[in-house]
Amino acid sequence: MLEKLKQAVLEANLELPKRGLVTYTWGNVSGIDRERGLIAIKPSGVPYDSLTIDDIVLLNMDGEVVEGNLRPSSDAPTHVYLYKYFLNIGGVCHTHSRWATSWAQAGMGIPVYGTTHADYFYGEIPCTRDLTKEEVESAYEANTGKVIVETFENLDPIAIPGVLVKNHAPFTWGKDAAEAVHNSVVLEEVAMMAFHCREITHMPEPAKQYILDKHYHRKHGSGAYYGQ
Repeated sequence: MLEKLKQAVLEANLELPKRGLVTYTWGNVSGIDRERGLIAIKPSGVPYDSLTIDDIVLLNMDGEVVEGNLRPSSDAPTHVYLYKYFLNIGGVCHTHSRWATSWAQAGMGIPVYGTTHADYFYGEIPCTRDLTKEEVESAYEANTGKVIVETFENLDPIAIPGVLVKNHAPFTWGKDAAEAVHNSVVLEEVAMMAFHCREITHMPEPAKQYILDKHYHRKHGSGAYYGQ
């Protein structure tokens, strides 16, 4: 069932080690079929070098397994929560990539320091609040989704397709699983650049709003003209 979606999710997961975004099995990607209300996701703890399409697990929007012999990613409830509340996304990616995770562990959002960031994220990449003790001890993964959605109460998750979960790591999303991974790759580069920017000068000035506007809108929206 949903072989095309499962293949796309498999290929997206296999991009993570290729792009240097994961160590061992520290990451997962999912994709959703909105019409069927089904999510395809990586199984928990399966090494990437042995991952096959038959390992991909299908879930319904309640997080229940509807196809697959393996347990889904332990982060599946977070993915499900994001799909429920970010209705225009089609893929979710979670990694523990070095640079982005460093910002998450510091509890800091990543300001817009340059055009690489502005090309993909229309504003600071935010960091969530702390989860409470009760949130961690009860439905931890679903509550991770909850604090992400809460963080975007006044933000557009399409214009800023990623977040840092405090003390944890990044999540990104996109129109499909491949784009979610693409945004994770960009987030990791942006996090590295921002770190080095602050090493060069302790408090660099963020890019001007007109720089952000120009670079984001030339790639996104009705007036976009970047690419073919």
